[in-house]
Amino acid sequence: MAAPWLTAICLVPFALLCSPAMAADPAANLSPAEIQTIIKKFSDKESEFAKARESYTYRQSVKLHELDPGGRVVGRFEIISDIIFEANGRRTEKVVYAPVNSLQRIILTPEDEQDLRSVQPFVLTSADIENYYVRYVGHETLDEIGCYEFAVRPKKMEKGKRYFSGIVWVDDRDLQIVKSYGRGVGVESKGDHQYPKFETYREQIDGKYWFPTFTISENTLNFETGPVPIKMTVKYEDYKQFKADTKIEYGDEVKTPPSEAPKPPEKP
Repeated sequence: MAAPWLTAICLVPFALLCSPAMAADPAANLSPAEIQTIIKKFSDKESEFAKARESYTYRQSVKLHELDPGGRVVGRFEIISDIIFEANGRRTEKVVYAPVNSLQRIILTPEDEQDLRSVQPFVLTSADIENYYVRYVGHETLDEIGCYEFAVRPKKMEKGKRYFSGIVWVDDRDLQIVKSYGRGVGVESKGDHQYPKFETYREQIDGKYWFPTFTISENTLNFETGPVPIKMTVKYEDYKQFKADTKIEYGDEVKTPPSEAPKPPEKP
């Protein structure tokens, strides 16, 4: 996002409290070897998930509200897209609803679009793990789910690419990310670019993989031209696995079954 070619978002500081029960959890004192084993296993699982998600269709709904100091909505951006497969099997995005953009003091940039597609629904695969520093923070329970907590940040950043920087919570049973909190980072072009901190939640959709389902961000964008409060929500809904039901065979002559063969005309 940008204020007439600028970008910015900041979230309320996020804090985690460690209870005595958490401190006594054996998982809070893992050895370095155990931590590396967990990181290897969960990045492998994330790779499996990333590949599986490519075979799913779903609907993505984005709402961004620009607020005045009193919290009243003064500008809106909204877009609803279906991630689908074309007849030839190619995956594509189809916009189904996009009212007029009425944002007044901010605009969306290509970097914001990259964050929506790949950073906010963050997946840390075994192919990407070498690009990040991953530090074990501890073990806690989120909604009755035991989780390993890791701090993640990029080792280096290449121009034109976006990266995640923040915290991820990994289910200690399925070894997949169930929640992430952070923001997108990258090499900036000219301008006052700022990006939102956000929280993304996942749910177990098919009994095996945890899919991103909801992202929220409530921030004040501290532009050089002044602060702009915003609220953003992203929903990922209606996940369905794509399966081709039609089998096409080539090389054989198409024959009409005897029961469907045309009957010869009757003689007068």
